[in-house]
Amino acid sequence: MLGRMFSSSLEHNFTRPNERGEYEVAKGISSTCFRAILDYFKNGVIRCPPSVSVPELREACDYLLIPFDASTVKCQNLRGLLHELSNEGARVQFDIFIEELIMPVMVTCGQRGDRECHIVVLTDDDVVDWDEEYPPQMGEEFSQIIYSTTMYRFFKYIENRDVAKQVLKERGLKKIRLGIEGFPTYKEKIKKRPGSRPEVIYNYVQRPFIRMSWEKEENKSRHVDFQCVKSKSITNLAEAAVDPGPDQVAV
Repeated sequence: MLGRMFSSSLEHNFTRPNERGEYEVAKGISSTCFRAILDYFKNGVIRCPPSVSVPELREACDYLLIPFDASTVKCQNLRGLLHELSNEGARVQFDIFIEELIMPVMVTCGQRGDRECHIVVLTDDDVVDWDEEYPPQMGEEFSQIIYSTTMYRFFKYIENRDVAKQVLKERGLKKIRLGIEGFPTYKEKIKKRPGSRPEVIYNYVQRPFIRMSWEKEENKSRHVDFQCVKSKSITNLAEAAVDPGPDQVAV
């Protein structure tokens, strides 16, 4: 990309020096950061300067189409470097989850006419054994279940949930919620009281969930609802036949 920017060809030479003979490559990229990036074209390695943050270097590499990984970037701030590498790894891993696990569940919901989907991620070892006569009363029966210990571990990190939410937004989904919630797995006991419905106690485990919709939030009914407001009470039918006064007109 840089070669085309500074090429002598009239077709690609769209970079012009200013009155001081300086070239403005991209707004937001500091001279210190750009100087470090030039080392990549000399020896294939970028050494992040102490005055440049890792996210800033990452954005500059993305803009200039330079690979950002452990082999091309050397940084004293290992925490910042590993954070960026983990974010990229999380995006790749979540794309795999979407195609292999999440998308089939969403398609099943869509084929039923649903417009949204609530998915609970359980581990491979979790067992769901609900009592047919006394199922959970919290709406869990409408949740879709994915058994995947790998995805469960992925969503334990709030940073991965943030990355996943951003990926879902980029792919056009709406009303996205990700978090951890209690999910009933099996019945522990039944409390029976005379004259009342038995109370069923379920065992709950904390598991990740994803809730999303493929319909726009603003796509609601455009009809105007007129609410009838009762006028002052009229107890006499004869009075009701008389033209109402201004304060008795129903809106």
